[in-house]
Amino acid sequence: MRRLSRRRIESSRLKVLIVKLSSLGDVVHAMPAVQDIRQALPQAQIDWVVERNFAPLVRRCAGVNRVIECELRRWRKSPFSAQTRFEWRAFKRELQHEAYDAVIDLQGLTKSALVAWLARLAPGGKRFALANQTDGSGYEAPTRWVADVAIPIEAHSHAVQRGRELCARALGYAVPAAESFGLLAYNSSVPALSRPCVALVHGTSRADKQWPLAHWLELAARLDAAGYAVALPHGSDAEQQRSEAMARDMAQALVWPRLGLDALTDALAGCAGVIGVDSGLSHIAVALDLPHVQLYNFDTAWRTGPQNRLRQRSVFATPAPSVDAVWQAWLTVSGATAP
Repeated sequence: MRRLSRRRIESSRLKVLIVKLSSLGDVVHAMPAVQDIRQALPQAQIDWVVERNFAPLVRRCAGVNRVIECELRRWRKSPFSAQTRFEWRAFKRELQHEAYDAVIDLQGLTKSALVAWLARLAPGGKRFALANQTDGSGYEAPTRWVADVAIPIEAHSHAVQRGRELCARALGYAVPAAESFGLLAYNSSVPALSRPCVALVHGTSRADKQWPLAHWLELAARLDAAGYAVALPHGSDAEQQRSEAMARDMAQALVWPRLGLDALTDALAGCAGVIGVDSGLSHIAVALDLPHVQLYNFDTAWRTGPQNRLRQRSVFATPAPSVDAVWQAWLTVSGATAP
């Protein structure tokens, strides 16, 4: 298998392009691969191509030099419009501004393969991609066709480990033992409550991932008895309406305003912890190393849930985890005691 030459890898300014376009959880899961590259090759320049909606989060990833924004999801809805053609040309100019020693497609889809193919290589540079699908992940053949080097990955792989392994094998270093996301947070502008606050992440793009409303209300009552207030984030009108309805039946609850990803990251970082369904916000909580319980109605926690972390647990049951199970997990990760 062809990889970058040792001389090129050891050069003082290796230029690496990460292609991970979406979605929110997938973008978060790619961050540890960037931290690994920084540790193994501290002089490397790391750029990242991502959908514009998620660019504010990627700008919070330590070590990312340049964030190249695209809007493939929107452009494909009107591919021949004047606006799309203009924006596409601007994206290509930005993408091809630098020549890269390594272009690494961490997505494994046709759209990411297109971006990787369009990226400009330095002399001797190579494109790397997954050679195969892994369990429960999307995969499309063009990612393999475009790659100069297609790297096979163990089929039963966690989403974080898959990206870390691909980058390590492409660039010729061992995956570090410690896992770090490098997600940076700053002081939040969201008003603080008088009590320690636990964010309840109830929103998800899939209805079958939701937790029953009655469970959220009982959990909030237990948190109240333990001395916590709750915060209710939302990312859509429907989630906002649900947050407001929940808050009316909770003793100490604050519905956050609609926040961008950067402000939302800061607000979560200021919380005492997070309890949430399998969603992008829950994965941000993991990246911030907050006390966190992640709820699963499907047995997929092995693929996307917290990995061997003292401050995080996943709880799985069908049709949904019980309040007791979630509460016991919260007591474990938070170090609290039952009231």
